[in-house]
Amino acid sequence: MSNVAIKFEGVGKLYQLGVMGTGTLSHDLNRWWQTRILGKEDPYLKVGQVNDRSTKGTSDYVWALQNITFDINKGDVVGIIGRNGAGKSTLLKLLSRVTTPTVGTIKARGRIASLLEVGTGFHPELTGRENIYMNGSIMGMTRSEITRKLDEIVDFAGVARYLDTPTKRYSSGMTVRLGFAIAAFLEPEILVVDEVLAVGDAEFQKKAIGKMQDVSKGEGRTVLFVSHNMDSMLNLCQKGILLENGTVKYASTIQETVSYYLQGGSRDSKYVANEKSSSKNLFVKEASLLGTENQQIGMYKFDEGIHLSIKLGKQSGFVVDSKCVLGVGFYTQNRVKMCTFEYLISEASEKDGEYMFDLKLPSCIFAPGDYAFDIVLHVPNVQILDAVREICACKIFDNGTDYLKYNGVNNGLVVVKPEWNVG
Repeated sequence: MSNVAIKFEGVGKLYQLGVMGTGTLSHDLNRWWQTRILGKEDPYLKVGQVNDRSTKGTSDYVWALQNITFDINKGDVVGIIGRNGAGKSTLLKLLSRVTTPTVGTIKARGRIASLLEVGTGFHPELTGRENIYMNGSIMGMTRSEITRKLDEIVDFAGVARYLDTPTKRYSSGMTVRLGFAIAAFLEPEILVVDEVLAVGDAEFQKKAIGKMQDVSKGEGRTVLFVSHNMDSMLNLCQKGILLENGTVKYASTIQETVSYYLQGGSRDSKYVANEKSSSKNLFVKEASLLGTENQQIGMYKFDEGIHLSIKLGKQSGFVVDSKCVLGVGFYTQNRVKMCTFEYLISEASEKDGEYMFDLKLPSCIFAPGDYAFDIVLHVPNVQILDAVREICACKIFDNGTDYLKYNGVNNGLVVVKPEWNVG
């Protein structure tokens, strides 16, 4: 674990439906007797079903998490992605030691500060000030260390007026702001943040994400972040882990993980012609979205252009009409046409029955969102030789440019930088 901050090895969490705690006393005694005394396999491993909400199930036992194994290095910012019920919050609770795993081991190097559910870690009868000192003490900090950070915490949370008021009288937004400030400013080695940030207003969310960026990049601490806001994930995180029904479905860079999650297996950033299409005289053979290093991707920053590579195939002996056009349409996910582009195929060079085209769209024009392409090969007003619709799905995300700096503002579909003259 030289540079590893967090290590999950075969971790699973089993719950018995309708029962408080792990189960009944008889079940716990049986488990202890079988494993500790007789040295047999844990009987809990033989029961339970995958946590699939789409099926009714027949067992009283459900694996909220099963066979979770991964490493997170020091300084990594990792987004935990998945649908409701995928196991994201359970994973964070295990890491934060709110609950313990049924099987497997979790190793973490350094102090962990967690912001999970609203109010977690707060004693409602204590004041905001007292809760700050209590949380700092739990993390192993001295009173003088906490005092040095007190003003920063209070200023960031915006609760100076209510600092000596019991937190049970705080609104949910105030509680979240103070909880996040405590977690971020008391300098833990590992910061764990759940979707609870969604409770805050837009201004606070932007401050919180900015602070998490400072924590990870400037201060080199490890951050685990759960959110359903993919733009926040893309702006903040470097890596992503996708959970599905309590298991790790996919893990890669945050761009690739978000792309995989959003596609849901139905839309892809690459198109390859099937057998039927390949039998046409002239057809779209391949189309793919490429990154700056010509790697296949499906995510683009707002301030980088989109690169679409197109390969056409032609049957031997077929003569392409001199007026035949390659037409490309760029659409939103709701099929709103953004623009179209056309190129005369006869002006391109054929090589071994193939034509290659590269289409590059400029940056800082199309608003963040989900898009796809249509490609049509046609002689205008005469004949359509091939047409493929809604292929090469991509997402443009805001990476903190000045064009889109105001949260909560609908920027429309096209972003234009105007020239202002102020008298």
